[in-house]
Amino acid sequence: MRDSNGANKRAAFELSRDKASRAAAPPTGRFQLSTVSFQPQRFKNAAMPLIRAATPADVPLILAFIRDLATYEKLLHEVEATEEKLRATLFGPKPAAECLLAFSAAGQPAGFAVHFTNYSTFLAKPGLYLEDLFVKPEHRGQGIGKALLLHLARLANERGCGRMEWAVLDWNQPAIEFYESLGAERKHDWTICRLTGPALSRFA
Repeated sequence: MRDSNGANKRAAFELSRDKASRAAAPPTGRFQLSTVSFQPQRFKNAAMPLIRAATPADVPLILAFIRDLATYEKLLHEVEATEEKLRATLFGPKPAAECLLAFSAAGQPAGFAVHFTNYSTFLAKPGLYLEDLFVKPEHRGQGIGKALLLHLARLANERGCGRMEWAVLDWNQPAIEFYESLGAERKHDWTICRLTGPALSRFA
């Protein structure tokens, strides 16, 4: 779910726990769902994957997942992350984000999710923004991506978040259908804007 600086468009998704904001939202292209009722479902005929918070010792694995994700999204050339940068920004004195790791029933590293806290002025509540979610191809179809999302939704509720949101490349139809099957709906009236690289640094 990584952004690209090219022509790829990204659809925005949101899960919101504030039911009142649902009625106030514009009627076209903007949807919300209460995370209060977004509860984990039992995994049928499959062992529950293990999900845990990453530690500094996991930095090499996190970087490998990032590069796998970038390869899948045809954006490997944009990856500047290194183990040193990840260690400083995820596990330093002021972590910029958090990382979850998922493991298969056999204990194999299967996927990861990176998220951080944002803020809604309309709700006056924090939100949970999912920056990246990735499951390795050989572990798909086992409920691991769903388990990661449900884990994050529970975490958002525990932290009093008003919503949980993320973006997805518009060509990634399997992911879009997966998210919509969980009740997430696209916010068609939003466009992502970005300053990065030289465009940002020239204002330093």
